[in-house]
Amino acid sequence: MTGAQFILAINLFVAGLLAAAFLTVAAYDRRQEPARWFALGYIIGTANFLSEFAIATFGTSIGLVLAAFASFLAALVMLNVGIARKYGVPVPWAAMAVVFVISVATCYFIQDMSRQSFMRMLLYQSPYFIMQAIAVGIVAQAKARSTLDNVLLALLAASALQFLSKPFLFRALGGTGDSPDQYLATEYALFSQSMGTVFAMAVALMLLVILVRDVLSDAYARSETDMLSGLLNRGGFEVHAAAAMHEANRLGVPVSLVISDLDHFKSVNDSFGHAAGDRVIVTFAGFLRSAMAEHHVAGRIGGEEFAILLPGTNLVAARLFAEGARNAFASLAIEGMPATKRLTASFGVAELAGGENIADLMARADKALYLAKNSGRDCVKIAPRPGGRRSGDDKGAAISLV
Repeated sequence: MTGAQFILAINLFVAGLLAAAFLTVAAYDRRQEPARWFALGYIIGTANFLSEFAIATFGTSIGLVLAAFASFLAALVMLNVGIARKYGVPVPWAAMAVVFVISVATCYFIQDMSRQSFMRMLLYQSPYFIMQAIAVGIVAQAKARSTLDNVLLALLAASALQFLSKPFLFRALGGTGDSPDQYLATEYALFSQSMGTVFAMAVALMLLVILVRDVLSDAYARSETDMLSGLLNRGGFEVHAAAAMHEANRLGVPVSLVISDLDHFKSVNDSFGHAAGDRVIVTFAGFLRSAMAEHHVAGRIGGEEFAILLPGTNLVAARLFAEGARNAFASLAIEGMPATKRLTASFGVAELAGGENIADLMARADKALYLAKNSGRDCVKIAPRPGGRRSGDDKGAAISLV
């Protein structure tokens, strides 16, 4: 076995492993459509290596040459589709179809040219360059790119250029042999296959790293998310709220917390069923999302209890926010509920004091909410600062500004 044949065998084995790896990612998370396209690309890529082996073993034929060329080009097309799906960019089907058809036809016609022709090699390698350049363009169109995405962009650009460099390497290394079946015995074949392996592995591993990153990030986000409301769950809320409080303290801006509880929610479940109760939860969560700013943090912290942290908002402004939310929600119609049925919510508001953590702030806002529930519901109560006292109030008790 020649050195080039050995590299080709490694390529075949690695392509199979990579296809299996991408299929594993796709099986673990069925929403990872790009992984299926990547797996298909590497499965098709194995046909290229098998065709190269067939040429070396059984001799050349126009059919095998075209199969080797078309299968590798098709593999690049599949990778481009997966990359476009990954980055939310429209798949350039028309451009890739035109390149594919013209390239296969060109490959057929150049078979009569001398194998030592620089132009022949340039025409053979250019379609691979163009297809990888399309991948570069796809990633470049992504609206948001992390460091890993930029590394992938650079690897794809380098991979595209290595295809364009092959005609020059072909001339420097003595050509590709007098016939296709002699190709694997040439120095050029050894270098070309090795270089192709390095770039193919680098691109594939970076794609795997990016997909695994996305899977882990998604799993982490789901662990912090309440599935019914789509808001953060209690644990996720506390983590993100603590981070937002730390940033607000660094900037020297106030922070307030609003905690709300749906009034008489148990009666909704008892009278209209749990499906109706779920719709109420979903409706209130959607209302909170529409009312909050991008830097606010909202979560469902209990069955019918919600919290929203308002960085940059003092107690007076937070109370106004809560009053507006209370009035707006009371006027909302709930799908599946009688037209005359209106639901209300009670609110407790607290402003962060020096030395407090998220647990302390939530405890004070919860006291204010408790007072609102015991004051007839459908109202807003605020909590004084720690140690604050109003005439007739217990130390630290919630009070009303109404």
